[in-house]
Amino acid sequence: MKSVAVIGAGPIGLAAAAHLLEQGLEPIIFEAGATAGAAIEQWRHIRLFSPWRYNVDDAAARLLESTGWEHPRPTAVPYGGELIDQYLAPLAAVPAIASRLHTGARVVAVTREGMDKTHTKNREAAPFVVRVQHSGGSTTDHVIDGVIDASGTWSTRNPLGVSGLAALGEEATGKRVSVPLPDVKGRDRADFAGRRVLVVGAGHSAANTLISLTELAREEPSTRILWAVRGASAQKVYGGGDLDGLPARGQLGARLRRLVESGAIELRTGFGIRALYDRLDGVTVEAVDGRAVEADVVVPCTGFRPDLSILRELRLELDPAVEAPRELGPLIDPEFHSCGTVPPHGAKLLAHPERDFYIVGMKSYGRAPTFLLATGYEQVRSVAAALAGDREAADHVRLELPETGVCSTDAGTSCDVPAPADAAACCGAPEPALIGIPTGLAHGRSGENA
Repeated sequence: MKSVAVIGAGPIGLAAAAHLLEQGLEPIIFEAGATAGAAIEQWRHIRLFSPWRYNVDDAAARLLESTGWEHPRPTAVPYGGELIDQYLAPLAAVPAIASRLHTGARVVAVTREGMDKTHTKNREAAPFVVRVQHSGGSTTDHVIDGVIDASGTWSTRNPLGVSGLAALGEEATGKRVSVPLPDVKGRDRADFAGRRVLVVGAGHSAANTLISLTELAREEPSTRILWAVRGASAQKVYGGGDLDGLPARGQLGARLRRLVESGAIELRTGFGIRALYDRLDGVTVEAVDGRAVEADVVVPCTGFRPDLSILRELRLELDPAVEAPRELGPLIDPEFHSCGTVPPHGAKLLAHPERDFYIVGMKSYGRAPTFLLATGYEQVRSVAAALAGDREAADHVRLELPETGVCSTDAGTSCDVPAPADAAACCGAPEPALIGIPTGLAHGRSGENA
C-alpha cells in the first residue's frame, strides 16, 4: 500500500488524511503541536467569517458520521475553539485517524532517499525520507512514498519592518512584541490591561485585535490603543460596511471605523516602521519618516509567509512573487486577484518537479492572503486522487460556494458552468470570499502593514 506523509494536523491536513484513506492509501500524519489543530488553538477566541457548512470537509464528515457524530448547525458561525472542539478533535479521535496521527512530531526535513537535490538519475524511483524531531528529544527518519505538506504558515509571521525585512532592533525588543491575535480579554489580559498598546497592520487581524482592545479599555480605562498602518489610509480595512458580501466581515470594518472616528483608537497612517528601541518603561517605535510612538507592547498583525527551509533538498518550482507553486502563483497574486477571483484548483496546478510531492492549504498560497478552507478541501481531494493514480478525478476540480453554486473546472483551466463563464462569476464573486478564514486572519494580506 502506498504510504503518504501528511505534514500538519489542521483542517487541511486531516482532510488530506481522510481522502487518502478513501483512495486506499496509507497516511502518516505528523503534527508539531501537542494536539490536532494546535495552531488554531492559538486563536480559539476568534470567530470565523463563514458558517459551518463551508468549514467541514466531505471525506472527513463521512469518517465522523460513521462514529455517530452530528454536523453542527450549518448556518452557525463558529469560533476557532468550536472548530477544534466540535470538528477537529472528534476527527482526530476517529480510530482510522488516531492510529496514524503522531503529535509532538515536528518535520525538520524532507528529501529523497540516498540523494540530495543535485542528483537526477533514478530520482523519481527513490522514496522520500521525512526527518522528524519528537517532543521527547529523539529524531527519526521515515521512508515514505509521497508527501503532502499542509503545515500552514502560522509559525512564520511577516516582520514589522518595511521591504520585507525585520525592523532594526525588532529581535532585541522581542519581549515587547506579542503573539499575533492575542486573547486580550482572556488568556493574555494581564499583558494589555492598563497599558499602551500599538497594533501594527492593515488587515482583519488588526481589526479584531483593536476591537477587542477597546472592549478591554471600557473595563480598564487606563488602556491606550494606538494603530499604525503603512498606507495613506485605513479604508481597505473598513471595507464596504453593510454592503460587504459576508455580513460579519462588513460589520467588523464598519465598527472599527466608528471607533477610530470616536477617538477610542489613535490611528497613525503612512507609518512604515524603521526601528524599535527598547526602553526601561516600554519600546519606542520609529517610522521611516522619523515619527515615533511610545508603547508598552506591540501587536504584530503583519501577515504570514511559508517556511520553506524543511524542503531545501527538494526540487520545487515556485512563483517568484508569492512563493506559491509556479502554476498557481499568477492566479492568487494579491496585486491582481482577490480570493473571489481564484478558480478552483488541484493537483495539476499544485505539482512540483518532485513527483508525488505537494504543498497544500494555506502554505500553498505562499505569501498571498485570503485562503479558503473550502479551496483547501478541494485541493487535497484532487491530490489524493492524483497520488492514487486517478488522473481524471484529480484533474476535474469543483468547488461549492455560496451564491454562485458549484464552480467546476477541468485541470483548473476553464469554468464549465453557465455564462458568464469568467473566473469572478463561477469561481467566487465577493459574496463567497474568505470561506473558512477566521475574522482575524482574513483579507488584506492577512493583516499586512500595507
